[in-house]
Amino acid sequence: MMDVSRIRVLRGPNLWSRHTAIEAIVSCPDVERAIAGIAGFEARLRERFPKIGFLEAGSKNEVVSMAHALEMAALGLQSESGCPVTFSRTVPTLEGGVYQVIVEYTEEEVGRLAFQLAQQLCQAALDDQPFDLAGALASLQELDEDVRLGPSTGSIVQAAVMRGIPFRRLTSGSMVQFGWGSRQRRIQAAETNHTSAIAESIAQDKDLTKKLLNAAGVPVPMGRVVSSAEEAWAATQEIAGPVVLKPRDGNQGKGVAVNITAREQVMAAFEVAAKICSEVIVERYLPGHDFRLLVVGNQLIAAARRDPPQVIGDGVRTISQLVDQVNRDPLRGDGHATSLTKIRFDAIALATLAKQNYAADSIPQQGVRVVLRNNANLSTGGTATDVTEDVHPELAARAVAAAQMVGLDICGVDVVCNNVHQPLEEQEGGVVEVNAAPGLRMHISPSYGKGRAVGAAIMSTMFASGDNGRIPLVAVAGTNGKTTTVRLIAHLLGRKGLRVGMTNSDGVYIEQQRIDTGDCSGPRSARNVLMHPDVDAAVFETARGGILREGLGFDRCDVAVVTNIGMGDHLGLSYISTVEDLSVVKRVIVENVAPGGHAILNAADPMVASMAKSCTGSVTFFAHDFHHPLMTTHRAQGHRVVYQDGNAIVAAKGKQEHRILLQDIPLTRNGAIGFQIENAMASIAAAWALDLDWDVIRAGLSTFINDAATAPGRFNVFDYRGATLIADYGHNPDAIQALVKAIDSMPAKRRSVVISGAGDRRDIDIRHQTEILGDAFDQVILYQDQCQRGRADGEVLGLLREGLQNARRTTSTEEINGEFVAIDTALSHLAPGDLCLILVDQVEEALAHIAKRIAEV
Repeated sequence: MMDVSRIRVLRGPNLWSRHTAIEAIVSCPDVERAIAGIAGFEARLRERFPKIGFLEAGSKNEVVSMAHALEMAALGLQSESGCPVTFSRTVPTLEGGVYQVIVEYTEEEVGRLAFQLAQQLCQAALDDQPFDLAGALASLQELDEDVRLGPSTGSIVQAAVMRGIPFRRLTSGSMVQFGWGSRQRRIQAAETNHTSAIAESIAQDKDLTKKLLNAAGVPVPMGRVVSSAEEAWAATQEIAGPVVLKPRDGNQGKGVAVNITAREQVMAAFEVAAKICSEVIVERYLPGHDFRLLVVGNQLIAAARRDPPQVIGDGVRTISQLVDQVNRDPLRGDGHATSLTKIRFDAIALATLAKQNYAADSIPQQGVRVVLRNNANLSTGGTATDVTEDVHPELAARAVAAAQMVGLDICGVDVVCNNVHQPLEEQEGGVVEVNAAPGLRMHISPSYGKGRAVGAAIMSTMFASGDNGRIPLVAVAGTNGKTTTVRLIAHLLGRKGLRVGMTNSDGVYIEQQRIDTGDCSGPRSARNVLMHPDVDAAVFETARGGILREGLGFDRCDVAVVTNIGMGDHLGLSYISTVEDLSVVKRVIVENVAPGGHAILNAADPMVASMAKSCTGSVTFFAHDFHHPLMTTHRAQGHRVVYQDGNAIVAAKGKQEHRILLQDIPLTRNGAIGFQIENAMASIAAAWALDLDWDVIRAGLSTFINDAATAPGRFNVFDYRGATLIADYGHNPDAIQALVKAIDSMPAKRRSVVISGAGDRRDIDIRHQTEILGDAFDQVILYQDQCQRGRADGEVLGLLREGLQNARRTTSTEEINGEFVAIDTALSHLAPGDLCLILVDQVEEALAHIAKRIAEV
């Protein structure tokens, strides 16, 4: 049977689609690589799951394998259980019988379970064993209901999606963040970050609420707080009429007794309410219907009449049987996932029946209405009828006044009155309760009447019209130059006065302060920055590994920068075997540029330039050579280009030009370092795309110093006893070639280089690095340290040594164990006028070691 391994959860836009998805590596034995050869398999599969869908190969020459069956089973099981999923794909790898299977999910846990059940289904069909389809779908449905957002929170999230406001679920419950960085807002169910804790506390105290509402002129039923059953009876006598007993601090109608007058009823009701709160409110019973009015901000948004759970007699069936019939309605469920909740036939229901002289086995006459609870909460099986358009303006004003007096920005106001067509004062109605975090289900999907856009109303109080809650976001990808480009763009944004969050292979930075260390170029670090409340703009290094592992950490970006692809890096890992494969991965950020955004692409790199057709926004090309056909055509068409013109970088669109002298960009060392000119051009184009003022851009370029503190390991230059030291993190052939070209312009009597190699590169890539260096340096010091990454001891050194076999310049080589020892060895050989390139592995530690040696001179 097929083996499923390396399951990845792609939580953002990814290599395959913009959908969240489960990706698995599936290995099929020979017999399973074509299910057509397995007698009766497909028929047995369809017998167990008739709605599995079509089993099709992805290309003309591809056969349908067991992996394809797994794909369609995992997708189909989710779809049949009610999950809105549509995307799936099976892709053969270069390894025979090994496939990448990708299946969309809407809830991660449900997607994982669907994969497991799909495996069981395929195995059952293979072995001709039974498969419990109903049980599988039920388990998926149950899990989906448990983990997905409830209807109240879900309606708010959906309103955000409709407005293009990004969201992130912060807990497994109902706490959600909308927007990014300093523009974020948060909710928990129907409470926002603007909801006052004091207001919520007031709403929980029903007696205090009544006092405040009475002071505001809002009609409320008279009554008082009691702490004993005898005191409750005394209060009932004072009111001299039917009363309501309820806990002072309660919710969802728990412990509430209504329309009671007799001593024994009051005494019993007190005991029930006192179990919830020791203090109990006794107040006048108001006849009429129960209405819920929803106030958001300073407006009445929705209103519903709530009716208690009830059945209508038919003269044949018992009350218990009538309840069962009602509960079979597909609109009724056990939780909040459906528009109605099943009627609870519990002790409270039986007690309510007893008051009406009924029992569970009583048979009410035809047309007789039997109430099963005194309160009308939907959570106990009640129904709701929308009456929003019927609410009298004065009654609406009273509801708004109640919410504002308590201080709630989202408020459920419970009113008891005969109808909502008249003011409360004209019908002796009143406000009986004010609720924080009100349930929205009755307004979104009422039992009867029109649903209301309450989610949109709540969203409008958090984000003004036209505000999408986003901060400027720049994503940078490429083989080389990513970190320097990220740092420079962040620096330019900082010069504008923005608080910048930045991720790169060195760490996570908020306003230039590092808050996390290590390689932080993945989606988790990006999400952490977007969650930080002090971030006005974000710049992310977006490495291939993070995209493959989890997708992007954001849904879209304003600017996508791709520096280069060249000969590539990390080829052979995660089924990315060619530069074409790598280009597809890097292209993900371009595919997810916002419609009004920009892609900044290297016109001189064919792989990068070809990404332009995948961008839904605008494209800016950059290159050293303005006469490159893409550059001239792009500018002629009225689009933006950035290029080098002698001693300056020029940003142009049509006849408009902005010229910045290279001598005013320290990063380029007066234009001597070609790859830094490219990084500067990409950064200028990104800043231009973000509409930064040109004075700000110029000031930022002139103040960006490429030293070990600002850009560690990125062509950091030092003086050591009259010799020039250059420390760089170059670790692939393209980077080595660019470094050699840059150093060619720097005079030196004798040149040496210190290098190791990362074991997770291909043999050819490791050899190629020293092939380049052997033609450019007099001495090469090879070292072995911490980056073997699965290679045998000495294997990387052997490959580096092989690359030097045909060296045209190198006359001296040494092999050292340990990076710092290798650095010290190189320093001991230096004389004034020499140049030494140190390709560091442990960037910060190596730079600290070099600084220490320089200080000792």
